[in-house]
Amino acid sequence: MEEKKNKPKVSIIFKSILGIVTLFIVFSVIVSIMGFRNFTDALLEQYSEGAFRTANTAVMEFDVSKIEDYAASGGTTKEYLEALESMEQLCNSSGSTFIYVIRPELSDYKHITFLFSTINADSDYTRYEFGFVRNTTNEEYMAKYRRLYEGESDQELVIRDKGYIETDPHITAMVPIKDAGGKTTAILCVQRQMDNLVHVRNRYIVRTLVVMISLMILVIIGQSIYLHRVFLRPVTKITEEASRFSHENDLPEKKLSDAVRNNDEIGVLASSIDHMEKRIVKYVDDLTKVTAEKERISTELSLAKKIQASMLPDIFPPFPERTEFDIYASMDPAKEVGGDFYDFFLVDDDHLCLVMADVSGKGVPAALFMMASKIILANYAKMGKSPSEILTAANSTICSSNREHMFVTVWLGILELSTGKLTAANAGHEYPVLMQPDGRFDIYKDKHGFVIGGMAGLKYKEYSVEMKPGSKLFLYTDGVPEATDSENQLFGTERMVAALNEKSDGSPREILKTVRNSVDAFVKDAEQFDDLTMLCLEFKEKDK
Repeated sequence: MEEKKNKPKVSIIFKSILGIVTLFIVFSVIVSIMGFRNFTDALLEQYSEGAFRTANTAVMEFDVSKIEDYAASGGTTKEYLEALESMEQLCNSSGSTFIYVIRPELSDYKHITFLFSTINADSDYTRYEFGFVRNTTNEEYMAKYRRLYEGESDQELVIRDKGYIETDPHITAMVPIKDAGGKTTAILCVQRQMDNLVHVRNRYIVRTLVVMISLMILVIIGQSIYLHRVFLRPVTKITEEASRFSHENDLPEKKLSDAVRNNDEIGVLASSIDHMEKRIVKYVDDLTKVTAEKERISTELSLAKKIQASMLPDIFPPFPERTEFDIYASMDPAKEVGGDFYDFFLVDDDHLCLVMADVSGKGVPAALFMMASKIILANYAKMGKSPSEILTAANSTICSSNREHMFVTVWLGILELSTGKLTAANAGHEYPVLMQPDGRFDIYKDKHGFVIGGMAGLKYKEYSVEMKPGSKLFLYTDGVPEATDSENQLFGTERMVAALNEKSDGSPREILKTVRNSVDAFVKDAEQFDDLTMLCLEFKEKDK
């Protein structure tokens, strides 16, 4: 069946435009914020300058020498009323909301008394009557009154446009009214609403958004057209040609460089692909003969790996009808094929044979020797021989035709399922690891015999171990404790036993997985030099 051509999940144009638009938005937001702040500051400065000009004009037209007379007049004299009328005219003509004159209580500045109070005719506010006393608005006002009275400042400005305030956003410009001796006798204040500023500022925001969105749309359209013509179309042709060549593996009828006429890096890429296709076609023809032998060897190794794998029990649970034990095993060769092997089978209805072995060497020779050894051991076991007799007979058979002087270490045990008695013999193999019920895994240091195939005429000894329900047996090859990290440190039996006890209450499958994870975490990225083979058996109480 012909493979489907891969199609991109997201168009490169979409990605490019998304990136450009994102940068544009970020740039626009930054510029807009800066412009907004500068624009607001400029408007606020204009408002402030206008308010101070009005305040200074009012002070200049104010007869400072009569301030005390005004204060004592009660707001009813002709001169006071004329001054008030003049101030009202200035309030209306300047567009101010309020113009008023106050005297703060100098002891703590917490109260102010109104001497003059005018209000714009277009305003909805009500002016304060002469002599009206009220609390100072807040501590900011107190501080500014104090600065003006104590001569620390010739003018002060209050901006009220954030948070909770009792009136609309506004500014208040304050200047001192001084007598002939330069002493402050009152404060003149000009208040202007910032509704016009807010209106202009909002209009600026709307215009900025409209311009930004319009520019974004233009950028998207322009960039889409540009990218499609100068980038996407030629890249699409290059992608199609690469896909075609990967499926057909022959030269095209028309060169890619003739279809893509860009004079930039894309054109160079098209020419490079033409050259690459020619060289690949030539290399494929040349390598076909050179790699034929390697392919044959690879095929044979693959077949050998499958044969070897098929020789080992790999269906778990292997005896689902048997409830008195649970078993799990695994073998990971260091190369395509390995020399380690495990085996387990029922000799009869009451005896389970367990084998763990490690052949000297690696690769195909070890795999062949492994399969021969496995068959020999199994044949002798199925004859009803004891573990020592099985190893003795197997050693004799292998030594009789062992021209390559290969050998195999073997641990072989036969478990009597009705009693839990485990009879075993060890031919130069690693120590088994046992765990009694409710206990911990510990190395069981049995007596080793010589390796199988090393010397003819040897006889092997066996030993017995009682396995109670809940006992567990762990078998392994030297690839586990001798696993090496990048600093040439060995995993060791101590780490192996610690990994076993980490999941000692788990099933055999879980225990082997825990050990393998511990080995992998220790070795990390270091190369695996030896086969890694493990088997775990749990003896259970037989269901009645």
